[in-house]
Amino acid sequence: MNPAELVPALALLATLTRELLWLTAIAILLSNLDDLAVDALWLFGVAFRPSPPLPSPQLPAEPQTPGRYAILIPAWDESAVIAAMLRRLTETLDHPCYTAFVGVYPNDPETAHAVASVADRRVIAVTTSRPGPTTKADCLNHLWRAALAHEAAAATRFTAIVLHDAEDVVHAQELRLFDRHMPALAMVQLPVVPFADPASRWVAGHYLDEFAQNHAKDMMVRALLGTPVPSAGVATAIDRTAMERLAAGSDTPFDETSLTEDYEIGHKLHRLGLPGRMVRHRHEGALIATREYFPATLEAAVRQKSRWLTGIALSGWDRLGWDGGPAARWMLLRDRKGLFTAAVAVIAYAALGLVVAQLAVRALVADSAGTALPPLLLDSGNAALPAFLLFNAALLLWRLLLRFGFTAREHGLAEGLRAIPRAVVANIINALAAWRAVHRYREALLSGERPAWEKTAHRFPASPGAAHG
Repeated sequence: MNPAELVPALALLATLTRELLWLTAIAILLSNLDDLAVDALWLFGVAFRPSPPLPSPQLPAEPQTPGRYAILIPAWDESAVIAAMLRRLTETLDHPCYTAFVGVYPNDPETAHAVASVADRRVIAVTTSRPGPTTKADCLNHLWRAALAHEAAAATRFTAIVLHDAEDVVHAQELRLFDRHMPALAMVQLPVVPFADPASRWVAGHYLDEFAQNHAKDMMVRALLGTPVPSAGVATAIDRTAMERLAAGSDTPFDETSLTEDYEIGHKLHRLGLPGRMVRHRHEGALIATREYFPATLEAAVRQKSRWLTGIALSGWDRLGWDGGPAARWMLLRDRKGLFTAAVAVIAYAALGLVVAQLAVRALVADSAGTALPPLLLDSGNAALPAFLLFNAALLLWRLLLRFGFTAREHGLAEGLRAIPRAVVANIINALAAWRAVHRYREALLSGERPAWEKTAHRFPASPGAAHG
């Protein structure tokens, strides 16, 4: 083909590319403005606030009498980790009054055997009435009823229930910190810090970046605004009286039809006028937080994140609606914009690929076309699009700087530097998860079936020392 014959096609393609870039740039700007508002609130309302930031570094006084805690641990198909988790919990948790209720299933004898191998009176196995997998909320309801029965038998009352998973490495001071904040708060959420996995720097590693920023910035802004603070499902303490109000006269405080019952708990408590907050505090230099390994393979990460998206961005829209004031609705919008940002990221990468491909073709035909090639970004001297793209590029640099800073603060300089290119990996995982979530939600609507517990395989540190790394 004569290179000159490509000129009309390149002109048409350039026009289409400019339109796609405008569409993408506007969508990215809208998302960035939302994020910038949160950044500004964090910078001036939390990080550099003249008065003590939220939550105040001055801890409430430790009560004279320690509280009593029921730790609820659902355990479907967790024989690989549950015994090690429970042994470490009972050996290291610095608190005199707690009971761990572990939910096992009648068709999962391996997990039941693993729980039974931990010979500790503070660990009670609770067998569900239905074979697994049910939803996690169903298992939690069984554990809640077991805690009520334990109260009746012991003629006592728990201060709060605490949510944990079978793979959690629980900080020794966790319950002591809960003691200081309850019952002034109906729900206390402690940070979750993923382990850095040397075998999965990119897939598992992207969780480091997301949790570091979400639990150190976004959740603190929610406290500043007085909006609902979602439970992470682990390292969460819920006041015993608040649990009764959630149950509303029934014995099922957790909604068994929900895929993200933990996320919804925070919103339901807020609607009852009960306060919840993310609490960040360090003990001997270490953040009091729950640590755990997150999925290390692409398939496992996509499956986990698609469940979160399905429960929060899709079914959560139906289940929770848009109740609350302007700030609460803003946070709901942020929680549900994952599908939007995933789609925008795919379109942005497609637009970038289109630009690169055209530049390559233009370089090949420029000298032999015999005529001036049509402009790619500039149209009739209009410089608005390049300026717009440069502005978005500056916002991208700011986002990457924050990503680096939060990750480096929690996990060190090397992980902070990795966080910058890992943003691309995170976008790919989130896009695949969004596609799977939409497909899964559509199937659920068509079938009318109740959701099942779609869990991933879990790991636990090989030695207690690894838990502090």
